[in-house]
Amino acid sequence: MYSGIDDRDGRNNDASAEDRPAGVDASAHGAPAAFIDARALIGCRHRLHLDANFPRHLSGVVEDAGVRQRREAAAAHRNRVRDALIAADPDNWVVIDPAQPARARAAATMAACEAAAQHIWGALLPQEPDTGRRGGSEILLRDLDRGGYIPVIVVNHKVTDPRRPEPADFHPTTSDPYAWNPKPDPTRKLRQQPRDQQRLAHLYRMLQRHGLASPALVGGVIGYHLDRILVHDLGPLLDDYDRRYADRIAVVRGELPTIPSKVPECRQCPWWNRAAPSAAAGELSCADWLAEHRDVSLVAPGSRAEVLRGHGVQTIDDLAGWTGEDPDDWQHGPFDEAVVTARAWLANAPLVRRVDRVWVKRADVEVDVDLESYQEYGAYLWGTLLDGVYRPFVTWDPLPTEDEGRSFAEFWTWLMQVRAEAAMAGKTFAAYCYSRTAEDKWLYESARRFAGQPGVPTVDQIRAFVDGPEWVDMFQAVSDQFICPSGKGLKKIAPVAGFSWRDPEAGGEASMSWYRLAVGYDDEPDMSQRTRLFEYNEDDVRATMVLREWMCPKQPSAHSADVEVPGLEDFTARVGQ
Repeated sequence: MYSGIDDRDGRNNDASAEDRPAGVDASAHGAPAAFIDARALIGCRHRLHLDANFPRHLSGVVEDAGVRQRREAAAAHRNRVRDALIAADPDNWVVIDPAQPARARAAATMAACEAAAQHIWGALLPQEPDTGRRGGSEILLRDLDRGGYIPVIVVNHKVTDPRRPEPADFHPTTSDPYAWNPKPDPTRKLRQQPRDQQRLAHLYRMLQRHGLASPALVGGVIGYHLDRILVHDLGPLLDDYDRRYADRIAVVRGELPTIPSKVPECRQCPWWNRAAPSAAAGELSCADWLAEHRDVSLVAPGSRAEVLRGHGVQTIDDLAGWTGEDPDDWQHGPFDEAVVTARAWLANAPLVRRVDRVWVKRADVEVDVDLESYQEYGAYLWGTLLDGVYRPFVTWDPLPTEDEGRSFAEFWTWLMQVRAEAAMAGKTFAAYCYSRTAEDKWLYESARRFAGQPGVPTVDQIRAFVDGPEWVDMFQAVSDQFICPSGKGLKKIAPVAGFSWRDPEAGGEASMSWYRLAVGYDDEPDMSQRTRLFEYNEDDVRATMVLREWMCPKQPSAHSADVEVPGLEDFTARVGQ
């Protein structure tokens, strides 16, 4: 998961570069030069150092299946956008041949700019041995009013969401993708994507070097839906970009030291359990180094650790022994809970109760729900559990497919029938999921996409259900009532309640690979992978049920969270230990 691939989109973040990680290349004079693209500006500094300086230690590392799928999906998305835009105005596009060597692509891009081409697809800008910049843009759009070029990138994630036209403090600027006409758009709301902004700033600096940057100081992003171009004002971004770039190129050049620190990226990083001869970590993997140093990022990952280090807190022991006032720059919830998290980690306690008695809404009729989706293509499986019986509603037609509407309608019809029968019998009803974000998203998306099909609810019907008291998010119940030193994911929490998954590889990323095999994207459908997906989905809904019954049993039980999980008072009294 390293060779020039962005961690979140699974794509080369600079359409450019030379499909290899940041590192050392030979310059025109034969001396080594360090290069980075915009991918290096977001993410772990220590990983950047390791990727650049020890690439041979990653030889033989198999690319993460989820990353490969995201990369392939992003490439397919870019191709769809390219074909649509060029078909609409074929005479005004110059397409840089991606099969050419990088040097030839850069020369072709510069020639097209010198010829004042109106639109350039697949642009690659010349590498800069002195600054270390390299990169390219899916689109260079000529500014017909001011001269120069506006970089427009194509990404495989959402950059805006729909919004009903209404007064607001801020309306993002968007443009028609087929005719550049940027203006404030009251029908869209912005999704913050710092990686896109950093990449646009990077491209602006590269264009500026050659006198090709538009004075408009803007850049554009075409997201997952080819509906609008989101237009960013680059002026306010450049100072932050320049500072960030100076730091990252210095890391690659070996001018600034780095040490391991736990961040979300660690979950899929090949260096997490792989040692490299780093001056900071010796011969230890990042995981081993952090454990040996009892590093504070193990219990306060990401920006939390940076704040703590600014106050002299380097280790979990330092945080556990905190006795002073709360840091004035701490913006990550109650600081005393961070201290308790450290003490719980030292005591090997996977959970700590915030409350005297744990409570979850219970009902006479309870349904557990879990969906499986494939990237942004759709939700192919809605799994349910009622009275111990697992019922899946599925389509095995490869997504995207209209048959998804059929399976969704059957799921919704069944769920509402169970609900109605409970009401008729005078019984209470509740449906449970774990982390409702995905379920809510695909409930709404499915209602919109398949509107009018038999059994498909309206958006208003979905809203009435998910905003009501009968839709219960177990993740929220966990977050509200427990401190979780090792994480809040279902696969972290349910084992504490006594549940285990049948498949040791069960997980969202793995299921993407299983799905491709199950529907036959690349070969004949593999029926064994369909069974595997059903079992994985069934285990998820059963885990949700087990967790609920452990947190709030209907009858008193010695196997319950109230009995087995220590409370805050067990750790707040241990100051200094």
